[in-house]
Amino acid sequence: MKKLVFLLGLIGVILGNYSCQKPIDIVAHFKDMRQTTIFDYIVQNKDKYSSFLSLLQKGKLDGTLTAYNPHGLGYTLFLPDNNAIDQFIQQSNRFTSLDDMLNDSLYVYEFCRYHVVNLAIKTNDFPFGALPAFTLSKDYLTVSFVVQPDTSYYLINNLARVVKQNIELSNGYIQVVSSALKPITSTTYGWLLLNQGYSIFKAAIDVTGLKDTMDLNSKIKSENSRTYTLLLEHDSVFNKRGIFSVSDLEKLISPTNSNYTSKNNPLYNFVAYHVLKNSNFLDNLFGISTNYDTYSDIPLNINGLGIDIKINPGKENFDTIIHLSDTTIINWVGFYYDQSNIVTQSGVIHFINQVLTEVPPSRAMQTYEFYEEPLFNTYRLLPGTYIVDDHSALQYVTWSGADLSFVRLPQVVNVPNIAWSNDYVLINGDFVISYTIPALVQGSYTVWLQADAFSPLNAVVEVYIDGKKLGGLFDLSTGGSAAFPFIPFRLGTIEFKNYETHTIEVRSLIPGRFCWDYIQFVPLIN
Repeated sequence: MKKLVFLLGLIGVILGNYSCQKPIDIVAHFKDMRQTTIFDYIVQNKDKYSSFLSLLQKGKLDGTLTAYNPHGLGYTLFLPDNNAIDQFIQQSNRFTSLDDMLNDSLYVYEFCRYHVVNLAIKTNDFPFGALPAFTLSKDYLTVSFVVQPDTSYYLINNLARVVKQNIELSNGYIQVVSSALKPITSTTYGWLLLNQGYSIFKAAIDVTGLKDTMDLNSKIKSENSRTYTLLLEHDSVFNKRGIFSVSDLEKLISPTNSNYTSKNNPLYNFVAYHVLKNSNFLDNLFGISTNYDTYSDIPLNINGLGIDIKINPGKENFDTIIHLSDTTIINWVGFYYDQSNIVTQSGVIHFINQVLTEVPPSRAMQTYEFYEEPLFNTYRLLPGTYIVDDHSALQYVTWSGADLSFVRLPQVVNVPNIAWSNDYVLINGDFVISYTIPALVQGSYTVWLQADAFSPLNAVVEVYIDGKKLGGLFDLSTGGSAAFPFIPFRLGTIEFKNYETHTIEVRSLIPGRFCWDYIQFVPLIN
């Protein structure tokens, strides 16, 4: 298995020292180049990019790429040349020619916007996962790194190789790609229908009645759906455990209960345990060990602090590897890194190398940033300050005494975030605000609250958890700095007796601003 840390460690060295196949890096050294927009560059090089130029004009994106980003963040265009567009059409079941494609204006509209990220990003800043901003079609693009003996390169969506990188222009960057990108058109369930080799898990989805959950399109606001992460086994992984059909799986997981659509059924919870709330790309999982809420009754632990990202380490022994005098026990579920980070309209899919069964949860550090609120997740799409007028629009946050807003800050590459995930909840005045978090594994925790602490206009507050006051008074007007205005406040320690949800309530004693970034629970070591 390719080691993720080893791969990431090579990126800076190898991608900075390419062989003869290194992508060309074009820098704007001349004044006329610095005044050239992304669209101008395509027009000036239309001998290579005339097909995409026609699509841009048909999709009415030429004006956008001629102008500056209104958010001041630039754009990144993944630009396919004429050969890439020809190849895309040849492989398509929908189009037979460029003219045929141009006649489908709705498709062209989405196709063009899918190639433009709403942020100027150099390849040096590419993550091993999703790019840090949406495309203009409100989708994520993913990045993987291919490291070979004689060459190394970036791969977009596991499909398109970056062949010319960082063409710097007045309103962003162009990254020339070897293949046109295919817009996301299927949900997670739709992806399973289109891809062979996952028949056992798909059948389990069907018999448990979870098809509708797997078929949700997060872009359709009327569904009020949020994205999720699916951990998926290939049929061959089931086969290694002697499971060759959904009937075999039923006998293993739920031998005495055939009411598979019940939320109390073991097979139902087996499938639901594979679904993590919210989209988590591989780079999100790396560098942290925590529990992730699933669609089943219990959370799942992922430890990304070591060489491998490990699911439920130490809970089950899968294999023993003996090499000379060394013995390695494989007691975790791992990832197939290169195949993972598949984006659908429902979220993201990762592929795992063992059959994932429910195990008793362990305590882990948990950080809550209001991702449970679907409305806030829509606000995260674009920078801005969004006032929440309707109290009924939120499911887990309640407030009184002042206006509530959600603030999404612009993402600036290579500049430290002043708040985690570049967003926070803002309330200003004489207020009471509460946040009900998902269930926590019982045990003792140290509790931290991060908030802005660099303004004399900030409030003095006290904090309650499940009605019990934690700590003393917290003066939010001091402690931060201009460089790091958001700082963590240690609230104290608390012990939870049961696995259940909890409500955090913050009350202002001296009215003022409260910019709430997150609430965090760190397990106490016994």
